[in-house]
Amino acid sequence: MTKERLYACFDQKYAQLEEALKGDDLEGIRALSLEVHALVHPAEVSGGTEKTIADHVLDYMLSGNQNALVPRQKWDTDLHYAGTDVVPLCWQFWHTYRIEDLVGNLLMGDREQIFNEDWKTRIGSPITDTGNALTFAEAVAFGKGLHVEALRDYMIAVGKNTRRILEGLTLGQIKSMVPEEWVMKILEVGGVTTDFRSVWLLVFWGRLTVGGMILTPMTNHHMMHLPACLDHLPIL
Repeated sequence: MTKERLYACFDQKYAQLEEALKGDDLEGIRALSLEVHALVHPAEVSGGTEKTIADHVLDYMLSGNQNALVPRQKWDTDLHYAGTDVVPLCWQFWHTYRIEDLVGNLLMGDREQIFNEDWKTRIGSPITDTGNALTFAEAVAFGKGLHVEALRDYMIAVGKNTRRILEGLTLGQIKSMVPEEWVMKILEVGGVTTDFRSVWLLVFWGRLTVGGMILTPMTNHHMMHLPACLDHLPIL
């Protein structure tokens, strides 16, 4: 399948999810949330058999290309809050899955994140936050020390956990915003730093309903970053 076809498939299903979230059909929302989530995560996460956008980029990273340099994202939105607009490939997966872990668990699920000291050691990360504020030099150094096989395992664990959260959401939760103290806990656990290029995320997430979180950190956020890799590397 071509990358254009992969993008078109996502766009179509994402539009359906946006529309569904305006209504009250809980089972329809759940089904579409899981379907769109599956499109931007490795097939192992959902039990699929066909390679996804994430699989193609992940395979390339695991083939000795973790430090290939790519644009941070496909849109310029929020780059004025970023430490660098060019990052190593592995940063993309770290960034998107740390955010999914933090938002999915602390905000949508009101539970502890998956990431802990054991995961930090296994992955070899010098940071616990999403990496938003890293400068170019810091991002390059970050990429060189990362154990990408462990990062892949973390990605799979986070993705499967998110699907369990999505399956258990009520309509009331989906339509609601979360308490401010839940949002601030992300800062307390080191998910963001006090640098303005990082802490602004709390303002953004704090303004979303849980349905908005499904649309952004859980699904479309991945599509801000995966095409930036796919379009600038010899993958497809």
